[in-house]
Amino acid sequence: MRSVCIREVQKDLAQSSKLLIETKLKALELGEADGFKVFRDVIQTPGDGLMIFKGMNDYTADSIKSLEGFKRAWWEEAQTATSLSLELLRPTLRAEGSEIWFSWNPRRKMDPVDQMFRGAQAPTGSIVVKANWRDNPWFTGVLEQERLDCLRDNPEQYDHIWEGGYISVVSGAYFAKHLTAARADGRIGRVAPDPLIKIRLFADIGGTGAKSDAFALWAAQFIGKEIRVVNYYEAQGQPLDAHLAWCRSQGYTPDRASFWLPHDGATNDKVYDVSFESALKKAEYAVTVVPNQGKGAAKARIEEVRRLFPAMWIDEDKCSGGLSALGWYHEKRDEDRNIGLGPSSIGVPPPGRTRARRRGGGRERPRSTKKTIDYSTRGIV
Repeated sequence: MRSVCIREVQKDLAQSSKLLIETKLKALELGEADGFKVFRDVIQTPGDGLMIFKGMNDYTADSIKSLEGFKRAWWEEAQTATSLSLELLRPTLRAEGSEIWFSWNPRRKMDPVDQMFRGAQAPTGSIVVKANWRDNPWFTGVLEQERLDCLRDNPEQYDHIWEGGYISVVSGAYFAKHLTAARADGRIGRVAPDPLIKIRLFADIGGTGAKSDAFALWAAQFIGKEIRVVNYYEAQGQPLDAHLAWCRSQGYTPDRASFWLPHDGATNDKVYDVSFESALKKAEYAVTVVPNQGKGAAKARIEEVRRLFPAMWIDEDKCSGGLSALGWYHEKRDEDRNIGLGPSSIGVPPPGRTRARRRGGGRERPRSTKKTIDYSTRGIV
């Protein structure tokens, strides 16, 4: 049987899973007498089988055809898999009885491999298995102490590192501790808006170009000493009409909501030559523009949000995109000099780890014939 071991990027064999497999063969005392023979770049397997090691980003629609006839593929570190690479590989291994295995530590819900296996609908016939440190029969006392130390010293990362959760905060993020505390207090979950209280829409203004910064809205209600953050919206390169359409779809009409804009809300857009303030007022919304706070305003805003965070209750489902952005909002740093350079833009986090196996049939489109085993393998040998 021919097999291929894959990573998204593999510049040389040192970055492949070849050494891992060699080590496992030695541990199991499997050698040439058993049909396994290790060469520099391949491993021969019983029955004239072959195991090769490749990086998917080296393949094109034409070169991927060289894998036709292979019946096993193991994609290690599949959190880095791109949509294009998945689209290239899946139709290629389509022989009767073929399988594709994926293994990865989950990072982001929107990573292509997570969307495929942990999204709304996994491929027909897939098998998805989540395994963590609890499932590891070789879990040592040393690993247990490491886990407990992580829970004590790095609680914001614990769920991702040890429990297979998605990355919710980046180490050093401005709101890492605040988000962790909010989750521990049960303040991130389902938050119902009060129908009698007006919605305040706090805007972070982007642009209307395709490569402009994203436009973001946080919808919140101030009720007594509580701040209920009930919704979040984000779009890139869209005109104001698109943002207002979303507001209306949520029931945030001028009689139910008001806008709060940063100081540049009074500045005319470069494309449409009209300010957000004037356009929103024309749409009959009440608008408050926060004056320019001058030098150090960005850091001051961060400190103010930190101060208010203990009063915030955040709807996890409707604000998932915003929570992700907050978890990644961190200081720019000069790593060589270990100097902080101030707030960076709120960015989108990168892709995560799990295992998956697909069994394919002989159809042209193997989507309905895949069988997948998906493992979160933190702590598993």
